[in-house]
Amino acid sequence: MKTTFFSLVFAGVLLFAAQETTAQAKFPPASSTAKIEQGIGIKKVTLVYQRPNVNSRTIFGGLVPYDQVWRTGANGIPAITFEEEVTIAGNKIPAGTYGIFTIPTKGDWTIILSKKSEQWGAYQYNQSDDFLRFQAKSKSLSDNVETFTMAFENVRPTGADLTLSWENTKVSFPIVVDQSKEIMAGIEEAMKGEKKPYFAAAQYYYNNNLDINKAVEWANEADKDNTKAPHIKYWKARILLKAGDKAGAIKTATEGVAMAKSANNEEYVKLNSRVLEEAK
Repeated sequence: MKTTFFSLVFAGVLLFAAQETTAQAKFPPASSTAKIEQGIGIKKVTLVYQRPNVNSRTIFGGLVPYDQVWRTGANGIPAITFEEEVTIAGNKIPAGTYGIFTIPTKGDWTIILSKKSEQWGAYQYNQSDDFLRFQAKSKSLSDNVETFTMAFENVRPTGADLTLSWENTKVSFPIVVDQSKEIMAGIEEAMKGEKKPYFAAAQYYYNNNLDINKAVEWANEADKDNTKAPHIKYWKARILLKAGDKAGAIKTATEGVAMAKSANNEEYVKLNSRVLEEAK
């Protein structure tokens, strides 16, 4: 009986130990992972990278030596994916995913787009895998950036600036897209359909300095069935003003102010009033 009892106890201890051995503890990583999806025009750019902290260390010229290839963050190198062809430093970059290495210096940095996007550190870096090398401006920051940060700034319909900031240094370079042919083809095709995008097309023509008379035509069409839409009045007034029709802009903006007041829409009371001031 004793033998059976102690055998059961021993078996229980072994089972508990086995459970303890197979249990998976979770710990926060020293460097977190960030993923950014940034829309640029009608397409997007996706960036995945690692974010180490300064932790009271000297980074550039210390932890990260000058004039040597750097992984650009921690752990695996950053991976950037373009949905469409982009232009960087005057060079066409086909749609796809690329790795990012850098060579920090006290002045301008060298940015490297690598054909290999999955690589741990820069230990196996091979220049033959470079897709593109180019120079990027760096500047000193007055405030310390504790966590390595990559971000898209100055975002516009035709591009954005990719920035790298850490410690007291910031580096940036522009990414440019040309989607005009695709957008124009899309507008042309959509205008053949039953639901025509008059309003959006008029805005696009206005914002991109295209045929202003065509923009006026589409703004008029958009305005026909929207007698209670102060935002359409506002954009139509802006387009008319750009086309040189001050009287038409004043009339349209005045209607927009009245509509916005009736709808208690203070934003478009202000915006339509601003067009009135410009026209007068």
